[in-house]
Amino acid sequence: MVIDFPLAAGSFLVAIVVGLTGMGGGALMTPMMMLFFNVPPLAAVSSDLVASAVMKPVGGLVHLRRGTVNLRLVGWLCAGSVPSAFCGVLVARAFGDGEQLQQAIRYALGITLLLAVAGLVAKTWLSRHEGKSSADLGDIVVRPFPTLLVGTVGGLIVGISSVGSGSLIIVALLALYPALKANQLVGTDLVQAVPLVVSAAFGHLLFGDFQLDITTSLLAGSIPGVYLGARISARAPGGVIRALLAVVLLASALKLLGAGNAATLWILAGAVIAGAAGWSLVRNRGRAEVGIAGEVLEGPQATGSGVEPGVSPGSTR
Repeated sequence: MVIDFPLAAGSFLVAIVVGLTGMGGGALMTPMMMLFFNVPPLAAVSSDLVASAVMKPVGGLVHLRRGTVNLRLVGWLCAGSVPSAFCGVLVARAFGDGEQLQQAIRYALGITLLLAVAGLVAKTWLSRHEGKSSADLGDIVVRPFPTLLVGTVGGLIVGISSVGSGSLIIVALLALYPALKANQLVGTDLVQAVPLVVSAAFGHLLFGDFQLDITTSLLAGSIPGVYLGARISARAPGGVIRALLAVVLLASALKLLGAGNAATLWILAGAVIAGAAGWSLVRNRGRAEVGIAGEVLEGPQATGSGVEPGVSPGSTR
């Protein structure tokens, strides 16, 4: 068993981003192996899923101990995601053999990365609104059928591409259960991802292209990288990091889908401009809301600490 030190160094850098943002595991690791280390697509997906199956339970245990997991949601999600994740590798195999299979996985991964960018944007929005929801986990009314459907579709995507357990499913949970707080969403998503990834990894061990040397190299770099990223996450500018991550994911998706260098640069430039404009609009709207709230608060103060004009403090109406 030989460790590929350049691959371990790359997984170390990716894992730091994962520790900082909580996203980007499969979405960055798998394209990195394919684009920079020429790992075949199926081998990259298989090895990344097996490595994730080793790392995911650690974060899940932390959230379970903190009480930020809705176990009923986890149960309904896993009821759909565990079997569909295992079937995902069979669906990938159904695309064909040899180069046809590898190309199909590249396109599937590229499309999934575009969805992951949308997930990252949604998570950024969620972090801006954190604290506006006060619902307790016990107050959440679980919707079985939509939750089961989310698990089934999400598990299938993860089984095919290794992407989605930490980005796509959380977006669907945000849409279905907007009352969940940010840490509850992340905790529930992370815990349900453990059996999901284990199921997908088992399927790839049986029918995929698992390579022990690649997985060992990934673990050698990603375990210390995740730890370091988590340690410095409180000091890092999360908004800037998520913006850079979105750009990297978009660039990876475009290259996997066969976009040329010029087209990729133009699309990235347009996305950056649109993102900056959207961020400026949201910031200005937030300032306007704060200003209106301040004017409302100043009204009673201007008339004698809440006493209506023309009414003496000791009088009654």
